[in-house]
Amino acid sequence: MLYNHIEISMSRKLFALSLTATLMGGAAYADTPQVAVDIAPVHSLVARVMDGIGKPDLIIQPGASPHEYSLRPSEASALQAADLVFWIGPDLTPWLTDTIGTLASDAVVTELMEADGTIELEFREGALFEAHDHDDHGDDDDHDDHGDDDDHDDHGDDDDHDEAESGHEGHDHGAHDPHAWLSPKNAMNWLNVIAGQLSAVDPDNAGAYFANAAAGRTEIKTLIGEVTATLDPVRGGQFIVFHDAYQYFEMDFDFPASGAISISDASDPSPARIAKIQARIAEQGIDCVLAEPQFNPGLVATVLDGTDAQTGILDPLGSDLELGPAFYPQLIRNLSNVLADCM
Repeated sequence: MLYNHIEISMSRKLFALSLTATLMGGAAYADTPQVAVDIAPVHSLVARVMDGIGKPDLIIQPGASPHEYSLRPSEASALQAADLVFWIGPDLTPWLTDTIGTLASDAVVTELMEADGTIELEFREGALFEAHDHDDHGDDDDHDDHGDDDDHDDHGDDDDHDEAESGHEGHDHGAHDPHAWLSPKNAMNWLNVIAGQLSAVDPDNAGAYFANAAAGRTEIKTLIGEVTATLDPVRGGQFIVFHDAYQYFEMDFDFPASGAISISDASDPSPARIAKIQARIAEQGIDCVLAEPQFNPGLVATVLDGTDAQTGILDPLGSDLELGPAFYPQLIRNLSNVLADCM
């Protein structure tokens, strides 16, 4: 009888310990920061830093234009529940400024374009781009040194600006090109920024966040070498892009585009702009004209008409890629593969 009493007592204690451990584990999981991010490439970087700890929520779904977007109820709820928000900034998603202020007023908000060490480039307004020296953009700590007017006066002829004005309708951009995620150097910097912000609200996991960020930086360094090797055999090839979204990639890999059919993905180009692009293709023997999956293929067909240029599809947002930590390296890898195959 005494033995049975002891056995029952021990069983109750073991059950209590097991229940306590389960509850503590649940509490630890519940304390993981709730994180919301704007676009898939940023989601990938945050997912890399949070790997094994938690998962961020994506606000703008793959395939959708970030310039204009209607939130789903689940996305609004993710912003309301967020402890942290990471986003590129208002130059990419102007509508999201007020939305974050309203729905995520208590969250810690990080605008990555304004993060220390971020490389920023000004918009190129003209249809045609001229080769110029980007060397002064290469240092990670040169956040304030990328806006010198004399570095950017040669991006397009003055007469390009009058016909480019139509591109500003419905797309009132700021001073800087927001497609900064296409610079792997920026991505490496942002991994540390993300780890720092997560660690500030979740210090118990700080070691894991910074270890993940370090591993992610190593992966991107390897990626940079891989992409460079992919592009080296076709270096010197000339290409036209659908819209001017790729200059961060061009700068990091010293592989400049010759022009863009459209100033942005939010407007159609003027006939004068198309004529300039067609003239450049004929004069310089452009190798490749690149389309994008979400936008008007007829414009690319018009530009290609009567030329020997090849075509391919670049996707700066990786709309067909699986979300997660591996998304970002694959996005950059895909850009290099498309360019190499098109030359």
